[in-house]
Amino acid sequence: MDTGKSIRLSHIFRSDGKTVIAALDHGISGMASLSALEHPMSLIPELVESGVDAILTTAGIIQICPQMIGRVGIILRVDGGPSAMTGEWDKMKIILTVEDALRIGADAVIMMGIAGDKGESDSLANLGSMAAECSRWGMPLIAEMLPRGLTASDVSIQDIQIAARLGAELGADIIKIRYQGPAEAYGPVISSCYIPLVILGGSKQSPEKLMADVADAMSVGARGVAVGRNIWQAPRPGDIVSGLVEVVHNR
Repeated sequence: MDTGKSIRLSHIFRSDGKTVIAALDHGISGMASLSALEHPMSLIPELVESGVDAILTTAGIIQICPQMIGRVGIILRVDGGPSAMTGEWDKMKIILTVEDALRIGADAVIMMGIAGDKGESDSLANLGSMAAECSRWGMPLIAEMLPRGLTASDVSIQDIQIAARLGAELGADIIKIRYQGPAEAYGPVISSCYIPLVILGGSKQSPEKLMADVADAMSVGARGVAVGRNIWQAPRPGDIVSGLVEVVHNR
């Protein structure tokens, strides 16, 4: 791995090779309501003080909160287009370049990759093109892989395993993907994906269930989490981050 990628990845992963990422990019999808995310200038300092390792967000939020976010790793979403008002998620497009990400000060970029659903061909081709551009600039790429599409509920472990491996083969540096227990069944997803894998938080659930799933995933080799609504929809977002930090980093 080149020097640029190594340095930038060190802003996202701690020395133990693990990370807790707060996903604050949901506004770009037109999701409502946004709860604590409605006020990022109040939310972000709370998350940083609670020990979050990186913030995954949009160009708009980065530009209004540079001093706050600059204390942790910055992951920029570079795809977009459709919103929840249409739900045309298969029409996601690349909306920002790696040069844009460098200008903004990002440590990594993230985009989605559809596997096994409408829009797959364009989505995976775009992911491969972005990986090549990231390689030229020394910018890490996180592939948020979507087995059976963004809104799929009936997904098999094999679907997840295939999607994770596809992201790695297309040149991503990190995979972000759903977790589905039990842990022993999920193990092959991680063992067959030769780059770091972080699990996403998914739909709103109890803190106890979230922490248990994270612990299970970490036990079979996951390298961290990227959690959105389970943080910013919580009454005390910082407490959720503190709990995740304890589970992921064994503190």
